[in-house]
Amino acid sequence: MCSHSKKTLEKVGLRAPAQLLCRANTNGHEMSWTRVILTERLDEAFAFAHELHREQRRKGSRVPYITHLMSVAALVGEYGGDEDQMVAALLHDAVEDQGGRSTLDAIRERFGERVADYVIRCSDAETEPKPPWRARKKAFAESVRKAPPPIKLLVAADKLHNARATIVDLDNEGASVWQRFRGGRVNTLWYYDLMLEALAENWAHPILRELRRCVHSLHQAAENMEAQ
Repeated sequence: MCSHSKKTLEKVGLRAPAQLLCRANTNGHEMSWTRVILTERLDEAFAFAHELHREQRRKGSRVPYITHLMSVAALVGEYGGDEDQMVAALLHDAVEDQGGRSTLDAIRERFGERVADYVIRCSDAETEPKPPWRARKKAFAESVRKAPPPIKLLVAADKLHNARATIVDLDNEGASVWQRFRGGRVNTLWYYDLMLEALAENWAHPILRELRRCVHSLHQAAENMEAQ
């Protein structure tokens, strides 16, 4: 956008769309730099996500849950996602944690069918009580295995941020961190391995290299703590 157009927008009280220089996935395997124009839909998605998750905290901590959603959206943008994917990243836990189908309907109305489809395909449950943990995780991994690249990027960004946060917490708090997770240490590591395998099926993407490194670090941390 030229400076003249930007000044005209500001003069009448409108903001120019944000511009994000990010790595776009050009052929499913390689990344190149491209300019993505972000609109006020992203602002609205953040506000809606904050409204939905305002009282929620990260497992076993006082960290506001919105920080996880922001981090996942940032990773999606950094690794080549478009605006719809970033919007879905901000809302990816909304159906599962904050209202089920009624929340999905609200997302569809506000942000469109594509975003709603991304969100529901990132959810491993939409009803309460949720199905048994291990069966639910296996079913979700199988759905991700067959998912198209836009869904896999969202899921990979979610798992990557979770893995990074767990590594930091293990370093700061020790083995007690595993007690936060319903699957405990053994099943949590099993699930990360399963998700890596599912994501890598027919999808080679740079984000997987970072996820593999983090999952390897989680295994190493678990082994080191067990040996102590």
